Amino acid sequence: QVQLVESGGRLVQGGNSLTLSCAASGGRFSSYVMGWFRQAPGEEREFVASVSRSGTTAFADSVKGRFTISRDNAKNTVSLQMNSLKPEDTALYYCAAASGVFFASYYTRAHQYAYWGQGTQVTVSS
Repeated sequence: QVQLVESGGRLVQGGNSLTLSCAASGGRFSSYVMGWFRQAPGEEREFVASVSRSGTTAFADSVKGRFTISRDNAKNTVSLQMNSLKPEDTALYYCAAASGVFFASYYTRAHQYAYWGQGTQVTVSS
């Protein structure tokens, strides 16, 4: 079983950049698909990005071209680089891990992920 801890969330002005990190422990990190989801108040949790075991990536249309996801299997971490942030990016961001061997684009649903962190808050001011 893997434990996930997110960090890096804070208040940031629109147009700026922010990097979120997720540290994993207790499992074989390299064997998991890693994903980022977010949830704004009153909204459902939504997919943001994923990275497969082999390094393929996938992004929600709303963040494509602005966000980048990467993983470091040596450090057991996954990062989400967020550029050109908008107020609508304001949400609680969650890191998640899923067992699987397919491309990242297959893993865009929350129910596919068995392990979740507690979340880190990102607030983007206008």
